Amino acid sequence: MGDAHRIGVVGLGVISRAYLDTLVGHPAVRVTAVADLDASRSAAVAADLPGVRALAVEELLSSPEVDTVLNLTVPAAHAEIALGAVRHGKNVYGEKPLAADLAEAHAVMEAAAKAGVGVGCAPDTVLGTGIQTARAAVEAGSIGRPQFASAVMVTPGHERWHPHPDFYYAAGGGPLLDMGPYYLASLVHLLGPVRAVIGAGGRLRGERVIGSGARAGERIPVEVDTHVSSVLEHVGGTLTTLTTSFDGVATTAVPIEVHGDAATLAVPDPNRFDGEVRLFELGATRWRTLPASAGYVDGRRGVGLVDFVTADAQRAPRADGGLALHVLETMSALLRSSTEGRRIELTTSARAPVPVPLTPAQEWKGSGVG
Repeated sequence: MGDAHRIGVVGLGVISRAYLDTLVGHPAVRVTAVADLDASRSAAVAADLPGVRALAVEELLSSPEVDTVLNLTVPAAHAEIALGAVRHGKNVYGEKPLAADLAEAHAVMEAAAKAGVGVGCAPDTVLGTGIQTARAAVEAGSIGRPQFASAVMVTPGHERWHPHPDFYYAAGGGPLLDMGPYYLASLVHLLGPVRAVIGAGGRLRGERVIGSGARAGERIPVEVDTHVSSVLEHVGGTLTTLTTSFDGVATTAVPIEVHGDAATLAVPDPNRFDGEVRLFELGATRWRTLPASAGYVDGRRGVGLVDFVTADAQRAPRADGGLALHVLETMSALLRSSTEGRRIELTTSARAPVPVPLTPAQEWKGSGVG
């Protein structure tokens, strides 16, 4: 495979550990540097990783020892870090969403195109066996012609477990921008891009109480809608109803269901790489579980980055900026629709990425993904 692709990580919060567990020691990549606004945090992380340097953020963005910047900052900083990486000729792969707002996201994509560098973006959970097996079933005609779909995400809110949950309730946060990318990216894989949306949202509480960590008991303000209901019109004509909420205790709803004229498909949690894919055929008396037939087996956070840096002329990156931009515009349009009380047509589109063949864990972990 040649020399390992060099990765610099900016932002060392909660999610960084999951990425580092995947990337450190992977033969396709080499983590060379880490940076965080908290210099002591980056120093502590680097101390645990042989050969990794702790740098200031700007030092990392300009470092000749970094090919791609992994941007794990909070959403409000996504565009700033991405543009900084692009300015120094680096590829950038970020946590979702692509940026805090659509204008910033367009700026990142335009700057990257002008500089000739790549942009990738989470979620990569959609590349696991759960969503990819479901996609294979739809494309094989197992449900017949898709008629409609439903997607549901309900939790009491992340302040119960996250020690610093402020950004979930500030501009760029909320259940749609936080969790929506998993569901919307999955729906593009399953049913294709979205052409128009209708949305409605609200917030029932003006503040939340932190439930863990050193700030437990502290009250934080809520500045965004914490419940969003929506209808998506896919280019192929299928309609999806999508609910994302931080206002419910629990739900029995299947995360995603795709209904066809021949069968209904139950799709597992798109925030996971695996899970049961179940099919109920017209005239049957029970659900049956489909064996995993596609996707990265035992996937973990960061597999999308490996997929991104090992793409070539024969295969485009699957977790790419174009899909992330379309997902962000879909979410932005839903929030606008809620505010303006009207149907909104989208200006972007995105092809569903090339499907992931069933790839045993030892292949993508042991010799890289490609």
